[in-house]
Amino acid sequence: MLNVQRAIGLKQCLRATQRLYHSDVRVRFAPSPTGYLHLGGLRTALYNYLFARHSGGKFLLRIEDTDQTRLVPGATERLIEDLLWAGIEIDEGPGFAGDYGPYIQSQRQELYSDAVERLLQNGSAYRCFCTERRLELLRKEALRTRQVPRYDNKCRHLTKAQLEPLLAKGTPHCIRFKLTEHEEPLQDLIYGSVQHNVSDTEGDPVIMKSDQFPTYHLANVVDDHHMDITHVLRGVEWQISTTKHLLLYKAFGWRPPQFGHLPLLVNADGTKLSKRQGDIGIQQFRERGYFPTALMNYIISAGGGFEHRPNEKPQLLSLDELAQEFRIERVNAHPSRLNSELLNDYNQLEIKRRLSGEQTRPELVKLVQQLVKQAYPSHSNLDLAESHILDVLNWAAQRLQLIQDLTSSKLSFLWVKPTEYELKDLTPAQLQQLIPQLTVLPKLEKDSLNEMLKNYAEKQQIKFPLLMKTLRAALSGLKEGPGVAEMMEILGKSVVLERLEEAIKKQSIVESTRKRQL
Repeated sequence: MLNVQRAIGLKQCLRATQRLYHSDVRVRFAPSPTGYLHLGGLRTALYNYLFARHSGGKFLLRIEDTDQTRLVPGATERLIEDLLWAGIEIDEGPGFAGDYGPYIQSQRQELYSDAVERLLQNGSAYRCFCTERRLELLRKEALRTRQVPRYDNKCRHLTKAQLEPLLAKGTPHCIRFKLTEHEEPLQDLIYGSVQHNVSDTEGDPVIMKSDQFPTYHLANVVDDHHMDITHVLRGVEWQISTTKHLLLYKAFGWRPPQFGHLPLLVNADGTKLSKRQGDIGIQQFRERGYFPTALMNYIISAGGGFEHRPNEKPQLLSLDELAQEFRIERVNAHPSRLNSELLNDYNQLEIKRRLSGEQTRPELVKLVQQLVKQAYPSHSNLDLAESHILDVLNWAAQRLQLIQDLTSSKLSFLWVKPTEYELKDLTPAQLQQLIPQLTVLPKLEKDSLNEMLKNYAEKQQIKFPLLMKTLRAALSGLKEGPGVAEMMEILGKSVVLERLEEAIKKQSIVESTRKRQL
């Protein structure tokens, strides 16, 4: 512990000198590991990342774990995994490079203790000995009189003579910051000039709890200063608190960063997103099969930051392209409405993009192979040839939004080769005569196939429903599913011919065996 504190102290001295000349953009994403990453959190991380990359700056990850009672085991690891999956590169953070660490707040206690001592000495903070019972009574009284609950700043006025015996007895206490009027409005990068005088509506806030852990207000100010953060982009729900933070910066004598507050992220109907919704966690989007680029474009489609192009079709941009076009002054100040239909459109565009790329196409094929094996673990007779998968993907790219949809039970015939056939209505010879007609076709298309199969059935004097039933059995081994002509179009010419040849071969063996037995 002593070595860590000494290292932090040396780094502070070095950075105090660097700060005089520091002009590079440095932003941070500072989540609490009290749950998993959701859309709102990813939006904050994304906008910070785009701002940093556009400016040629650095993106930091800082874990704010001072509320030890709400920590979720594994949350930090999952959060980092989700950020990297989304394509957000971490320049500095836990487990990454960086000279401003530790990047986990619970490992920075020495800094917060020093900061609190400084505020106590210059009269900007004081020790509060009020018990939870007294604070609860204050809350109940405020509610009874229909007022907003607030601390009455009682301990602010304790004299030295009153303090000394309490400290001598080791009476539990916290540290509170003295709120004063803040006359200068906040110059918000997104909302413009904003005025909040918190001293009129709030009591003095706790900055160090009785367990010696700092609250958010102190820790994020101290860390932003010591990490040379130049711009803070966070949710608009923190805008009122920013006034308190500016007062803290003033009390320390530090220059504050520039602040920009991102508007609320809301559902299409204007209702607020909730963590309780099962569909806003990033893990859920990943499991449902959405690609990261699609999710990133979906998020920015709601919040602005880019040139508005009316009536333009959705355009899929990479993170590098998004960073190049991003402008903080273009971010909307009104709530950002998410249109879930756009997410599917973006995901379909991403499927097409990956299918057309020389490097991404093999990765897409491997993904399909993996998904099919997971969907049909008990089947050893799977059709996973690369050429077949590419044919299916070319068909799916115009129709499906999620690759996972290719493994639905309705499309099982794509992957599971038939092992049992019911071809008793047609002889192998009748099926064999169909193959040359299919071979000469440049490609199998549903409408022309239906016409050709009807003509074939008529010439062979075969009932058309029986022909369709036999072909369905030969191609899929199923009794129901998509129309036979559509099934043949989806499977593609080479797979249709291969499966028909296999069906004819097996049926011939069955008939030969039957004749010998007779």
